[in-house]
Amino acid sequence: MNDRKTSNMVTRSMGEGILLSLIVGAVFLYMANTYGYIKPIPEWRAGLQFGAALFFLLVGLGATYGIYQSYRVKRRLELMRETLLMWEKGSPSRELPELGADEIGRLGEQLGRIGRKWEEQVSSLQRLSTNNAQLAEQARISAIVEERQRLARELHDAVSQQLFAISMTATAVGRTLEKDFAKAQRQVALIEEMSAVAQSEMRALLLHLRPVYLEGKHLEQGLRELIKELQVKVPIEIDFEMDSGIRLVKGIENHLFRIMQEAMSNTLRHAKATKMEIRIQQRSGLLRVMIRDNGIGFELDDKKQASYGLSTMQERINEIGGAIQYITAPGKGTRIEISVPVMNEESGRNENDG
Repeated sequence: MNDRKTSNMVTRSMGEGILLSLIVGAVFLYMANTYGYIKPIPEWRAGLQFGAALFFLLVGLGATYGIYQSYRVKRRLELMRETLLMWEKGSPSRELPELGADEIGRLGEQLGRIGRKWEEQVSSLQRLSTNNAQLAEQARISAIVEERQRLARELHDAVSQQLFAISMTATAVGRTLEKDFAKAQRQVALIEEMSAVAQSEMRALLLHLRPVYLEGKHLEQGLRELIKELQVKVPIEIDFEMDSGIRLVKGIENHLFRIMQEAMSNTLRHAKATKMEIRIQQRSGLLRVMIRDNGIGFELDDKKQASYGLSTMQERINEIGGAIQYITAPGKGTRIEISVPVMNEESGRNENDG
């Protein structure tokens, strides 16, 4: 589609250039003939040859000029498009280059002003997030109570129901064991399956029995402790890598910690995965987080967004001016990609911008 649009633009520019050169040539010939600078050509064949040569010369010049103009316009539009793509990926530090003084240049200046305002808003969001983290510390007791109430509801809704079903099925096994041994075997298999589900639910809930905040630790330290605790309880392989030297404001660290905690919980409760991969990198003022598992995946719909806490994760990432993307399908595992612009608290600019 882009190649077709580019071809159309080049063709249109060539046509406009040829038309312009023919008009200029015709005006020039008319003026030269009017003031006697051109002598009549007695031979009609020689006149025809001269006219054809002049025509093709003008067409060639017009086509060359049109191609040159289309290349200039295309190059400036590509620079604008590359910058807008970087903005879309969450890197507002990329500034539009100088695009000239024509309409495209003025459009670039206006987009540059919009980009600077957006960068200021992202910086304000992150400072606000840090302030919110400090205020939330004062409300820590109420947050813990609320978390315990939520866990109690999940225990009742998920684990308690599973245990009740296991109890009822176990009672049925005792009644059918002597009458129908095959049916009793199926009931025992069902009990094993329900026990595994209940165990996964319990592990996920235990994962949430963590401090509400990182309690003075940096993100890497908190995540490594969380992963270590998880691997003690769950037979899952976790490959974790984080660039050294990453230092984030407290508001971003708290939100990222809770987002990754929720992602791990989802993997335990729903994915049936045996391996998880976590990568955290910082490049050119942009923090990138990738979380991937080899589980069963799922269809991304409104019901799953509610039950998997995806909307909560989206809200948290919005609060720090980032972007999050879910890539999943049944049987294909799940991949979560997060990008957050890393701002300097004092200047409001990206940390790597200097």
